[in-house]
Amino acid sequence: MSGRTARRRVTMAEVAREAGVSVMTVSYAYGQPGRVSDEARAKVREAAERLGYPGPHPGARSLRSGRTGNLGVVLGEHLTYAFDDPQATRFLSGVAQVCADHGMALTLVPVTGSPSDVDRVTEAAVDAFVVWTTADDDPVVDAISATGLPAVVHGGPRRDGLSFVAADDRAAATAVGREVFAGARRPGVLSFPLDRARLSGVTSGAPLDDAAPAGSGTLPPGGIDPDASTFRVTRQRLRGYRDAWAETGGDWSQVRVAVCSTNSAREAETLAAELLTGPYARDAIAAMSDELALGVLRAATRLGLNVPGDLTLSGWDDSGAAAPAGLTTVAQSLRDQGARCARTALGVLSPADRDTEVAWHLVSRESTRRPRGDR
Repeated sequence: MSGRTARRRVTMAEVAREAGVSVMTVSYAYGQPGRVSDEARAKVREAAERLGYPGPHPGARSLRSGRTGNLGVVLGEHLTYAFDDPQATRFLSGVAQVCADHGMALTLVPVTGSPSDVDRVTEAAVDAFVVWTTADDDPVVDAISATGLPAVVHGGPRRDGLSFVAADDRAAATAVGREVFAGARRPGVLSFPLDRARLSGVTSGAPLDDAAPAGSGTLPPGGIDPDASTFRVTRQRLRGYRDAWAETGGDWSQVRVAVCSTNSAREAETLAAELLTGPYARDAIAAMSDELALGVLRAATRLGLNVPGDLTLSGWDDSGAAAPAGLTTVAQSLRDQGARCARTALGVLSPADRDTEVAWHLVSRESTRRPRGDR
């Protein structure tokens, strides 16, 4: 204890006595001011100011109304991720705009794999949930479903009874994979995490053959099986890249996969250096975000490699940095997706929006335009 005595909270009844009105009049003066006269409302405000009364406790108002006025966004990351990750900030800006338009507050609920995650989610004072992409086996998804509150999941996983918003990641990955893998001999992928363990490292596709070394880090040496990833976004994009490479006649075992634990250009640069050196150096890399692709570009520059002459490269999201870098990418609006999630959770999505697929399109730029003589 600091030794200071906590200031006692003034009650509504004391304000009523000071103002010479009923407790109900005080309540109406704050909650439904149109039901009291200007004179009574002025008396209440003056008495409240003299006594230092801040107004009714927000929790008490929510108990009476059955609503909190808050939309909860569940992040499967540390809280700082919401401000550091460019994908998350764009998504949250869309959610925030809808909240502002409808007079709602926004509550961030971070979950990090700790035993307290479920309690943190179920105890959140919110009217609805938006869930940022998480793993199929994340218990918070079932906990959210059990609350009975409206909820929408972005990216995955799918759950009966919960709304779902996502682009067709597999189709988009196939499209961009065709671009980046065209003419390649030794393809690579820079991936998001495979599961909640968030292990990082470099390995090959699955099953492993003699086309590439086993790799490094803490990933299983047998290679990466796209179907085994418990993050739906990662799983669908790996499947799409596999489809694109198969169209060239290639086998997935020839594809080296570097897995990042976070969407970090710094981590991507470190892992890309392993993909781009040695006798099995990659000549094409498909990255699951522009942020990861920018890390590859830095590694390539440091190693004296030319893009696209020595290496073709693609990203994802068409962020503000993609065009200046000449990066081929999948364009999608995470801000629009965040807004759509929020409107769905709040029940204000128009019928037209409900019937519209989440938009994406391929943007081809210099990073995949290898000179014809090199193909």
